[in-house]
Amino acid sequence: MTFESRQGQDRAVATWLLICCGLVFAMVVLGGFTRLTGSGLSMVDWRPLMGILPPMSEAEWQHVFEMYQQSPEFQKVNSTFGVQEFKSIFWLEYLHRLLGRTIGLVFLVPFIVFFATGYIRRNEWAKYLLMFILGGMQGLLGWYMVKSGLIDVPHVSQYRLTAHLVAAFIIYAYMFWVAMSLLFPRPENPVKHPWYGKTLALFTLVSITVISGGFVAGLKAGKIYNTFPLMGDHWFPPGLMALEPFWRNFFDNMTTVQFDHRYLAIMTFLLVVVYWFKVRGTDLPSRARPAVNALLHTAILQVALGIATLLLAVPVVLGATHQGVAMLLFTVALYLVHALRRV
Repeated sequence: MTFESRQGQDRAVATWLLICCGLVFAMVVLGGFTRLTGSGLSMVDWRPLMGILPPMSEAEWQHVFEMYQQSPEFQKVNSTFGVQEFKSIFWLEYLHRLLGRTIGLVFLVPFIVFFATGYIRRNEWAKYLLMFILGGMQGLLGWYMVKSGLIDVPHVSQYRLTAHLVAAFIIYAYMFWVAMSLLFPRPENPVKHPWYGKTLALFTLVSITVISGGFVAGLKAGKIYNTFPLMGDHWFPPGLMALEPFWRNFFDNMTTVQFDHRYLAIMTFLLVVVYWFKVRGTDLPSRARPAVNALLHTAILQVALGIATLLLAVPVVLGATHQGVAMLLFTVALYLVHALRRV
């Protein structure tokens, strides 16, 4: 096989992986809409294979609604809902689950074809199979998250929600990294760029900030202290360490969780600005230079969205957009790590 034909096959596999990445990106954004509209607990059962079709008749809608009526969300929050109101929250969660199944098919069918035709080398099939297994486990984790809101309290665990979000980012990052490695093969005698370590550290900080945002979302901590830069009248609001033992405050205390996310976001933004000023004067690979500028622009947009989302008490569109741009910032930072790892 010629180098050109092997390169063409790698590009085809990378394109497929990037399409899967785009679908995961859409899944994360749609998950934000589902959470912010209170739709996530509308489907109280999980049928991975038989749940592809929605209710098709009024009798089926009535049956699904009666199941929902047994849930704590209906009994404690939406007890005035009829079937029509139920439909308005059902469809978003249904679309979210349907997209998850679609991603599975879009991944599995080309994987089989690429493997059978030799586009995926036989010594590399395991890492693609791992992607598929992780995707299946993500579906299980999503149902595990939903189940936490179907027992007594109509509110999913912030721990499970954050785990579900982080797992989506991990799967996305894994597929994106493999795609980049196919598009930009390892050069001869590679060395790490002098700024690789700092770039990796910045990417880690972006990731930690994303994780802290998961706890903000899980606790609905964006609904309190809708002022900026002060939290109410305070730089350090009361009750920051009100829970015992103290470590619980970082995960269970709404005030602390919002405080942490605010200052992690500000720190990340300031370091991105410093990084941009310093790294653009170095000898960067050609594909890294536009990414450095994109990192700054995306960070500015994300901070603006974060402040607006907070001041307006988390409107649905802004909240979901803020989650999507977080993934975009994560992507640009990951791309830079890949670009500077072997030069």
